[in-house]
Amino acid sequence: MGTHLPVSATTIAPREVANLTLPTPFGGWETHAFEWAGSIHLCLCRGRMGDGEDVLVRMHSECVTGDALGSLRCDCGIQLRHAFRAIAAEGRGVLVYSTGHEGRGIGLANKLRAYVLQDRGFDTAEANEHLGFRVDERTFGDVAACLRALGVRSVRLMSNNRDKAAALEAAGIPVRAVVALVTTFNQGIEVERLSGVDSGHRELLAAIDAWIESLERRKQEG
Repeated sequence: MGTHLPVSATTIAPREVANLTLPTPFGGWETHAFEWAGSIHLCLCRGRMGDGEDVLVRMHSECVTGDALGSLRCDCGIQLRHAFRAIAAEGRGVLVYSTGHEGRGIGLANKLRAYVLQDRGFDTAEANEHLGFRVDERTFGDVAACLRALGVRSVRLMSNNRDKAAALEAAGIPVRAVVALVTTFNQGIEVERLSGVDSGHRELLAAIDAWIESLERRKQEG
């Protein structure tokens, strides 16, 4: 078992099922919804892709507990908001929100079962394998195909997971840079047992605010 990296996705042709402007707290986003193998990839775009080179991209996996419910067992919600703000500040980029990727692709129910195992001392990888899954069941070839459909030719990838960069490269989209996401938590740690979580969140959000403000100032200065 181990991390499951996809092969080339040159034959994948995702089907676009909707195109709309989605209003969010981070402004309006031109949104393309692509369907592939029962999953939906929401591609939220800001600005024109132009030549498609060096586009700032975040590949974000669906996480109901973190994104919607604010669970402190992961930093997914923080990373999602960070990506929204960073792309909005840059004025050009794509945030891909992929359904079907819950719990590294094992689904919500199994992710909750993995949480139970983590409470017994398993780490994230061990819990997934104990349930009969690979460490990571996700593939990203279909995400790469969606990016190509939008005219993206190369990316600066916002991620702390270098497997995603390798997956895009394997699918034919060069990754010019990997932009680390500021995060309070380390993967696999049961964060609800950490002390000072609330203050850590406040410090993180303040750091993100300062970084975004510096980007906005540079953009205004020319």
